[in-house]
Amino acid sequence: MKQITEAHVAAPGLVVVDIAAADDETAFVFQQALAAWWATATADRTTRTPGEPGVRLRCFLDLRQETGA
Repeated sequence: MKQITEAHVAAPGLVVVDIAAADDETAFVFQQALAAWWATATADRTTRTPGEPGVRLRCFLDLRQETGA
């Protein structure tokens, strides 16, 4: 995964969420649950690290903008 930069957390309410899950489906379901509550820049693919179990996914949330689910 790319490094988290100052822009990602430049103001209160901006959050970077790293998700570790057993499989792609689980990671994407959790990401969608977050997106139902807050403005979220979603990822369209997971990453795998050779020799480590599961998948990883990073998304960016803006807690200042509720979607109202």
